Amino acid sequence: MAAPLAERIRPTRLEEHIGQDHLTGEGKPLHRAITTGRVPSFILWGPPGVGKTTLAQIIAETLERPFHALSAVNSGVKDVRETIKKAESERFFNKPNPILFIDEIHRFSKSQQDSLLGAVEKGTVTLIGATTENPSFEVIPALRSRCQVFILNALDNAALRQLADRALQTDFELKKREIKIEEDNLLFRYAAGDGRKLLNILEIISDAFEPEETIKITDELVSELVSANVAKYDKGGELHYDIISAFIKSIRGSDPDAAVYWLARMIEGGEDVKFIARRLLIHAAEDIGLANPNALLLAQATFDAVNVIGHPESRIILSQATIYLATSPKSNSAYMAIGDAQQLVRETGDLPVPLHLRNSPTKLMKDIGYGKNYKYAHNYPGNFVKQDFLPKEIGDKKIYTPQNNPQEARISERLKNWWGERFNR
Repeated sequence: MAAPLAERIRPTRLEEHIGQDHLTGEGKPLHRAITTGRVPSFILWGPPGVGKTTLAQIIAETLERPFHALSAVNSGVKDVRETIKKAESERFFNKPNPILFIDEIHRFSKSQQDSLLGAVEKGTVTLIGATTENPSFEVIPALRSRCQVFILNALDNAALRQLADRALQTDFELKKREIKIEEDNLLFRYAAGDGRKLLNILEIISDAFEPEETIKITDELVSELVSANVAKYDKGGELHYDIISAFIKSIRGSDPDAAVYWLARMIEGGEDVKFIARRLLIHAAEDIGLANPNALLLAQATFDAVNVIGHPESRIILSQATIYLATSPKSNSAYMAIGDAQQLVRETGDLPVPLHLRNSPTKLMKDIGYGKNYKYAHNYPGNFVKQDFLPKEIGDKKIYTPQNNPQEARISERLKNWWGERFNR
């Protein structure tokens, strides 16, 4: 039986790697590291199917280094130590150190990550870790400080098309067929930036026809075949990004039944509970925000708790948090405010800080007006006094707009009492 298409056309040279030119293009970090032969330990952070494993293999093959691969899903401390011991035996006559590749390194426990420190510190191995999760949360600081972090992006449509064309033109199985991509909208939508998923879809389509048939890939064909074969191209049979999207949208839409259903789908599909808890944290700030500030506190407590409790009991904590957030009043005013503020900064540039707001730790700074005429709010009735806090070029621009919920109605009333016309607009 032939290997999967993704394996059959896996690149072996850096020039063949698709979609990460910011790292692999000429003069870019990984291209430079390979060219000079000085490859540091590093972590590749990016979504599934963007070439993390492939990059590690290309580096090892190009530099002719021994390559050891472990998966954090089925490896323990014993496996790590045995692999490091083997790597030590391969270092002689000043040969370059072996590469140790750890897939899904975010699934390693603290003790498992600790077991890597000595070998990385001494240079016994060059560690390349791959993760779909933020290393700031999932990799211990001691290991993170010894590794660079490179961020890989989801493949855009141009990269997906390039990958599809390469598969049709170079794979020995697909070259036997007459396959034409006439429409690619749904093909790329189902792939969702994941190159492996794209190639699996192409295989599903190819396998659905007799060898002598001409295949014209259209949106209708993709919809018909892929919807009936979801489990074949999605790890664990779960549409990871579609389901997390449905989960968050159900909470945003205040439907606790649907939210808990999608939560159950993720739990049954083996989703990392910490990933779910992080999404709840983001949602609490983005979609509930100031309508119920306690939501963020509960979401943070949920994140801390699932890190302590783990599976399976953490499902109860996640369920409680999900129902609480789904039944909370909603506001995205904080989300909108920071977006508008960032846009304003991009449009107006680095405007000077008004003199009366500047720090004035020295006599010279005070003499030239730093801090002059600043009004200390606590010296005034109600601990408030009107003064300008924005650069004069912006004036009294309104950025935060309270929304229609009881909590922000009280905020709105305070702002109107303080600022009058500015918050009556």
